[in-house]
Amino acid sequence: MTVILGLESSCDETAAALVRADGRILAHRLATQEEAHRPYGGVVPEIAARAHVEVLTPLVEAALADAGMTLADVDVIAATAGPGLIGGVMVGLVTGKALAHAAGKPLIAVNHLEGHALSPRLADRSLQFPYLLLLVSGGHCQLLHVKGPGNYTRLATTIDDAAGEAFDKTAKLLGLGYPGGPLVEKAAAQGDPRAVPLPRPLVGTDEPHFSFAGLKSAVMRAAQSGKYRTEDIAASFQQAVIDCLIDRTRRALGRSEGVTALVVAGGVAANGPIRAALEALAAGHDLPFVAPPLWLCTDNAAMIAWAGAERYVAGLIDDLTVPARPRWPLDPAAEKARGAGVKA
Repeated sequence: MTVILGLESSCDETAAALVRADGRILAHRLATQEEAHRPYGGVVPEIAARAHVEVLTPLVEAALADAGMTLADVDVIAATAGPGLIGGVMVGLVTGKALAHAAGKPLIAVNHLEGHALSPRLADRSLQFPYLLLLVSGGHCQLLHVKGPGNYTRLATTIDDAAGEAFDKTAKLLGLGYPGGPLVEKAAAQGDPRAVPLPRPLVGTDEPHFSFAGLKSAVMRAAQSGKYRTEDIAASFQQAVIDCLIDRTRRALGRSEGVTALVVAGGVAANGPIRAALEALAAGHDLPFVAPPLWLCTDNAAMIAWAGAERYVAGLIDDLTVPARPRWPLDPAAEKARGAGVKA
């Protein structure tokens, strides 16, 4: 059975994993950088890159030891090659290239977004292509038809902020700390989601895309007004995000005949109320709802190894000249969205 070593270093998580081609996770090691970035309220790229350099090799060694293997037992090396913070991406990709060259193993350069997009199939091996994916993370918010490895059609993207970015900025505005997503969800559980009147950008419109910049600005004004409890602002913000995600996803489902399931992936998919709302939406369309377990939603190396496995089976192997990319859309042919810029 083919064994894939996966490496992830695209943002502020460093990880190494060993996964078999049948989906069995043999080992997974992860190092977080939360303490290093917490004083700044967000990820500092230079700090992140240095931390990846320091811990990636020991994590690989630890993962191999956990699985009772050596590098000679690995069949394929898969490393994130983008998109992400370019310093961190380069650390992981160069390490992957070095290991592949030294051991004479094939290299798979994995799109980090494809890692998220295919991770539900690692969690649920019965999930078949094509499925409708809501990819919702700190840097991206997209709806995609997932047809197979390397085969994606983008239906919608964000024209400004991503949902996860809005969560992090809201946490900072409310003084909740870092990382923002889980802290906003925790505060929201103690608040009234109807207490603060907040906008739902693009809801009900014919435009397929997402927008969260105006919502973030409204949260700032609500916080500055002094009229509302922090918990009520958090709850009202979270509900506004849910309403936006559900409305846009419902629209995409109306244009997604033949999909096998509604799937969610990415860091924001770890949010409990968002998962519950999407599950109800899927049920209303008589579709299965598939979401990875919480630990597979956030950045990890198991999803990179699994994406490597899927691409390897499809014959999508890279050479050692493959570049690191700060930007790398899953659907390069997609029409550029109004205002989307680099997030298209």
